[in-house]
Amino acid sequence: MTTPYEAVPQFGRLRDDVLYADVWNQPELGKRDRSLVTCAILAALGKNAELEHHMKLGIENGLTVDELRGLVVQVAFYAGWPCGVNAAKSGMAIFEKDMGKR
Repeated sequence: MTTPYEAVPQFGRLRDDVLYADVWNQPELGKRDRSLVTCAILAALGKNAELEHHMKLGIENGLTVDELRGLVVQVAFYAGWPCGVNAAKSGMAIFEKDMGKR
């Protein structure tokens, strides 16, 4: 299946060359903090597919599973309960895997 980034090459180039190569490497915030902010924004906007991807990336960038759980609760109170529920659903694969470790 073709991705949007393949179908619109300029879009893919902007993601790779501007967003990930430049914005994500600015010195003001580390990648861990950028991941936390990005996940919170995506959760508040209800962008679940992107949130699922960024939660996984957040773990790679140093977020803990418990921090993602905390994000879900914070989002529920500041962006609305349904946004919190959707954020929890986006993180289910991560949360269930962690529950198996306990």
